[in-house]
Amino acid sequence: MRVLTVFLSALLFTATYAAGPAMAGTKPASGTVNVTYQRSDFGSGTSEGVTAGSTLAFATPAGTTSYTDALGTKDWEYARWTGQERPIGFAATEAVASWNADTPAGSWLQVEMRGRNSAGQTKWYVLGRWAYGEGDINRTSLPSQGDDDGYVSVDTFVAADGRPITGYQLRVTLYRTPGSSVIPAVRTLGAMTSAVPDRKTVPVSPGGGAWGIELNVPRRSQNVHVGHYPEWDGGGEAWCSPTSTTMVLGYWGKWPSAQDTAWVDPTDPDPEVDYAARYTYDHDYQGAGNWPFNTAYAGRYGMEGFVTRLRSLTELERLIVAGVPVVTSQSFKKGELPGAGYGTNGHLMVIIGFTATGDVIANDPASPSDDAVRHVYPRADFENVWLRGSSSRGIVYVIHPPDHPLPATTPGLPANW
Repeated sequence: MRVLTVFLSALLFTATYAAGPAMAGTKPASGTVNVTYQRSDFGSGTSEGVTAGSTLAFATPAGTTSYTDALGTKDWEYARWTGQERPIGFAATEAVASWNADTPAGSWLQVEMRGRNSAGQTKWYVLGRWAYGEGDINRTSLPSQGDDDGYVSVDTFVAADGRPITGYQLRVTLYRTPGSSVIPAVRTLGAMTSAVPDRKTVPVSPGGGAWGIELNVPRRSQNVHVGHYPEWDGGGEAWCSPTSTTMVLGYWGKWPSAQDTAWVDPTDPDPEVDYAARYTYDHDYQGAGNWPFNTAYAGRYGMEGFVTRLRSLTELERLIVAGVPVVTSQSFKKGELPGAGYGTNGHLMVIIGFTATGDVIANDPASPSDDAVRHVYPRADFENVWLRGSSSRGIVYVIHPPDHPLPATTPGLPANW
């Protein structure tokens, strides 16, 4: 389960930053849905100790520092890349960065963002400290970063009321053991920025060409893992995100091998799900539902994965037509999504296609068994609980091989993939 950032952002801020200034997330002035995803160009920006071309790679140390977490205090040498400021094209209230990287043992990375608003530039906000493995740092989001310009809720920068951002920069710092020859590298980096109205209801969208298409995505249930590995949040409803990510990786033929999962209890029916939960786990959030950590995990298998928002099911259909299943994030009360049989404060599932009449076909991991994972949800009801203001407002994971191109984005609108 992922308790949705956008729905609870004001509450989370009050609980975490009670001593600071009041900041509810700024709402768009109209009913317009504004969203864009921009991929970083490593050939521009400022490089400090990195080679920057199609990827960013550690070349020479720009300096040394120490870092302390539950694993202890260690020294690291680092190199850094700072992107040029990117104009957004509208006043954005939220930003989520996502990346694909290689961090061999003895290395890790940090992703930061700063925005530009009516008062000037914000400070740098840390959006994640990440490593694929476990021996160097505990991968983590960072709480307690709030100030007059905004705050970070798990993986999302939320602008302060009255201070939306109109531009932003990303910065990546690569760390490695001093004196080593380890080469951490970033293959893709981007940010989704958005301003989505706080709509109570969302109208159903027209067809987008995918009616009658169903992708052959493997079925995996999160509920067969109840109580598994409490050190990584114990399975069941807590594992909807890694279970969904696993299903998409399985569709592309990319998930952990039997050797990789040899540590999993042999009675476990789907060890690849336990593996994903372990390697997406956020030690501050204390769960496996960090959005960018899931797409970064997919990058371990050579995939390109990123977090964005979609504006409608019509838009999502473009990806299905191109053969790309999509992980969606939504919340709803029991009865609001006919056929689900449950309610949730935040849940992820995989959209695998559409019926001949346009209803949504989903591999919903909140099912009692793998065989029961396939569901058909009424189009209008699904679109409403996915896009409305009390939900994630259209958050998705898009995961695909680099040689499988994505379709063109919606004509006439800012590109959101």
